[in-house]
Amino acid sequence: MTASAELSGGLLLTRVKPVGFGPGTPQELVDILIGEDGAIQSVGPALSAPEGCQRVDGGGAYVSPGWVDLHAHVWHGGTDISIRPELCGVERGVTTIVDAGSAGEANFHGFREFIIEPARERIKAFLNIGSIGLVACNRVSELIDIRSIDLDRTIACVEANRDVIVGIKVRASHVILGSWGITPVKIAKKVAKILKLPLMVHVGEPPPLYDEVLEILGPGDVITHCFNGKAGGSIMEDEDLFQLAEHCAKEGVRLDVGHGGASFSFRVAQAAIARGLLPFSISTDLHNRSLDSPVWDMGTTMSKLLAVGMPFEAVIEASTLAPMSVIGLPTRNLLSPGTKAEFTVFNVESSDLKIRDSMGDEAHLDRLIVPDWTILGARAVKASRYEPKHKYSLKGSSCPHCGWVGAR
Repeated sequence: MTASAELSGGLLLTRVKPVGFGPGTPQELVDILIGEDGAIQSVGPALSAPEGCQRVDGGGAYVSPGWVDLHAHVWHGGTDISIRPELCGVERGVTTIVDAGSAGEANFHGFREFIIEPARERIKAFLNIGSIGLVACNRVSELIDIRSIDLDRTIACVEANRDVIVGIKVRASHVILGSWGITPVKIAKKVAKILKLPLMVHVGEPPPLYDEVLEILGPGDVITHCFNGKAGGSIMEDEDLFQLAEHCAKEGVRLDVGHGGASFSFRVAQAAIARGLLPFSISTDLHNRSLDSPVWDMGTTMSKLLAVGMPFEAVIEASTLAPMSVIGLPTRNLLSPGTKAEFTVFNVESSDLKIRDSMGDEAHLDRLIVPDWTILGARAVKASRYEPKHKYSLKGSSCPHCGWVGAR
């Protein structure tokens, strides 16, 4: 069959092993019959294909709910860091992309019209508390002072777009806030409370302190870049901070990976996971400064968490059901007849890939999660790994093929 096709007679997905669907997930290989309306008709072994039904042979691969990337930047053309959604979406196994604050209230209408509505992927968004969003990321701060925030317009923007806006985003590190400190986080939390939505907070170089941020958040809120390795901002540098993070996670604050170009450390993640503190969700923080250096795609990011000790099924849940719950997508009965089919078919391949984190440290991936197909209703899209243009992307090093110099 073609790499992407609308299947008029429905779709039969054969010989796949379900994983990550929650309690009652079948333990054996199954076939999944999907009607031409995109709804599941039957799940079981050795199903017959009706006349006109197209077939996709899974060949024993895994099938999970469609992968959800809880933190990416896809307001292409509207900010200087965003990428096109097709670079990180269905062709990489991701059915839902959550844009983490690229747009603020002043430019969200363009993001919706030109990116969200035409996309094949489902795109949701955390609205930046700063009105201009990430128009000129880290060159022009979205939070210079209180004039950067318009509470009335932000609330109105959310109310007019509740079908796609799923929360509020604030970046809390000194490169964005200067001497403004914790105040923008408090304002953003107040707005999120008014709107009854979760708050996502980027933590990085203090101030404000990671500790200060955690003390403001509540159940359902999200800390992204939870395993960053930045001096003064690492969860493993301070035992009191680690214990506070453990407590907050138990109380319902969601720890999100948010890999990015500067915000994920193998050492921090491995140490935290060894002590039982797993991330709630795995996300890429893909943008044009992290796509080729060092993130690549969702499957590779998931593989990195495998490599530092996160159990396989926990990795899949953190890439599917967990982020789905953050943004209000249904998480039950996803393999039941009548439910619209939305799956990622993937393999776990043996690998000898050496790869870097955001700090430049290297790890060996002996298992690599590789998407094969993305199923959207009765449509099957061929998926694959992203092939980076610059494989030598450590800060200060150059690609031997083109001379490109890596930078965080």
